[in-house]
Order: sequence, then structure tokens, then C-alpha cells
Amino acid sequence: MAIVEISVMPLGTKTPSIGQYVAEAIRVLEREKINYELTSMGTVIEGDVDRILSVVGKMHQAVFTGGVLRVVTTIKIDDRRDKPATRESKVKSVKERLKRQETKNTLPRQSDLSS
Repeated sequence: MAIVEISVMPLGTKTPSIGQYVAEAIRVLEREKINYELTSMGTVIEGDVDRILSVVGKMHQAVFTGGVLRVVTTIKIDDRRDKPATRESKVKSVKERLKRQETKNTLPRQSDLSS
């Protein structure tokens, strides 16, 4: 399963607010029944990478329906294939490392970072 962060930004809007355009992109995810998390700086999506890439294209196109003439979309893909990963598991892993480091109060060795 891939974890993807996407940010869809319309350019040339009449006001600095872009919430209505973001809402159009999110509606695509809801129609497609994609697992996502909306954040203040982007949206994180989980699922099959091919399906997600198709949906990302639909999100990009949806913003144009609001009348803008230019849209910039950025995508980060984490497609780990050696073991399952989710948004929650990645956050949990970092938090566990933070707890371990609090007790050691040192930087980890490279071998400690392999998982």
C-alpha cells in the first residue's frame, strides 16, 4: 500500500482563500471512497499506487471546474514494498524512537534506523 501526500493549489484566484478549491479536490476522494487525512498543508492518501495516481489526476482536474486557469499539484509518494505501512504506523514508529531516545539521550546509530 502506498502513502501519498498531495497538495492542489489553484493560481490566479480572485481572493487569497483557496478553501473552496481544496473542497472540490476532496470531494473527488469522497466519491472514490479513498482513505485520506486532510491536513493544513495537504492531504495524505492511502491505497494502491495505480488507483491513487488515477484519483490524483481527477483531483487536479476538479480544481479547474472552479474557473481557475492554472493549477499546481505536488505529490509525494511513499511506496514501501518490504512490509505494510500506514499513516498511523509511520507516526507510531517515530514516536517510539523518540521515547527510546529520551532514555538514551544520544543520537541513534545507523543500524538502529534500519527498521
